[in-house]
Amino acid sequence: MRRFLSREATTALGRWHPWVAVGQPWHPRSHTLWEEAPSKPATAVFHFHAERAPRSPTQGPGQRGGGGGGGGAAEEEPWAAAVLLALHPRSHLAPVTSSRRREQPQLWPVRPGNSLEPEEHSMEPSAVPEEEEEEEEEMPLTAASGPAGCQLFGYVGIEAVLDQMKIKTMKTGFEFNIMVVGQSGLGKSTMVNTLFKSKVSRKASQPSQEERIPKTVQVQSVTHVIEEKGVKMKLTVTDTPGFGDQINNENCWDPIIKYINEQYERYLREEVLITRKRKIPDTRVHGCVYFVPPTGHWLRPLDLEFMQRLSKIVNVVPVIAKADTLTLEERAEFKQRIQEDLKTHAISVYPQEDFDQDPDDRLLNDRIREKIPFAVVGADQEHQVNGKRVLGRKTKWGIIEVENPAHCEFPLLRDLLIRSHLQDLKDITHNVHYESYRVRRLNESNRPALSPLNGLPGKVAVPGPCLG
Repeated sequence: MRRFLSREATTALGRWHPWVAVGQPWHPRSHTLWEEAPSKPATAVFHFHAERAPRSPTQGPGQRGGGGGGGGAAEEEPWAAAVLLALHPRSHLAPVTSSRRREQPQLWPVRPGNSLEPEEHSMEPSAVPEEEEEEEEEMPLTAASGPAGCQLFGYVGIEAVLDQMKIKTMKTGFEFNIMVVGQSGLGKSTMVNTLFKSKVSRKASQPSQEERIPKTVQVQSVTHVIEEKGVKMKLTVTDTPGFGDQINNENCWDPIIKYINEQYERYLREEVLITRKRKIPDTRVHGCVYFVPPTGHWLRPLDLEFMQRLSKIVNVVPVIAKADTLTLEERAEFKQRIQEDLKTHAISVYPQEDFDQDPDDRLLNDRIREKIPFAVVGADQEHQVNGKRVLGRKTKWGIIEVENPAHCEFPLLRDLLIRSHLQDLKDITHNVHYESYRVRRLNESNRPALSPLNGLPGKVAVPGPCLG
């Protein structure tokens, strides 16, 4: 919208800016004043006072007719100050019309949002710096002005959502799937029984007989339902009894990778169905505990190759099996060497640094990463120590208490897998590992390929989620 200055305003403004002409179209960004400091459009409020007598053509902009001779010099400064403040780039133009006669327009700058009463004006610029004005404009909403920091007047009951989630979880339960990988004789089954304080590693066909698992690379899974204080958990333990026992261990990790991908594929088939289940059964592996032999030297090439491949598709937690066979000095040195090997070969074990979002979680995970790999000792038998029943291993030198942090680091492994990071293991499995598998499978199903009949491009017929 084009605005025109009146003859009186132009005459007053011409005393300070000679380039303004009478009747010249005026825009706040059309002159050098705004080019030097471009900002928000200028703001001022026009007040028209009809009770003042009109000036004669011989009177100046600061003189008033009929009111005595002392008012001319006194009003020249406010008039010039009003004109300059009206053209100030930090003000806002908000013309206000009046029902009175517009004979002698005068400019009185008024702050936006205040009343239209004229304020004190002077030739000096505004005392508020521009930085403070910008801070006031960018100030976030408070409890009184908006929803950014609303405070409740009384009890609403939002915190009752936690009780609702707890009751629902106790009714439906949850699922957790763990895999143990390592050579035979490292105590994998005993470690799982120690973690959950029950016989969960093997399914007993009779009360006095346990099912013997053959020492092959074939993956075996056992599922149990564990209940503690009303909370039910469907636990699936996957064992690899013959991993690394052969003379030629080439590609011995292929059955394990195949099993993990099969669980992803099964979940994906259920997820992409048009009519799918309300709750999809989750058989995906949430955590893989890899048992390192207590050699006291470096990691074997088999250990490095396995963890390098498996860490890309599952959460891998390395542990030093049967740590009671090492002295404290040997254990500390062996752990340091393993950490160096993991860093040298860029193997990202759980908890991964890339997935730390909260600062508190980062501090906790940093302390955990300093202890990895955990030097653990497993035992599923109780012994009497100082009048208390404890889990431990009995030797001729004494009893090694499994849950004593001074004897081994089994409590750290238990806290990581169950008490502090169980839900995080499931979240990373779903949001990271499964998501990457899902994207890869869907891209493969939509990838064009040459038809075996005529050699023309066509769709690859991938049996899986797209055909469900």
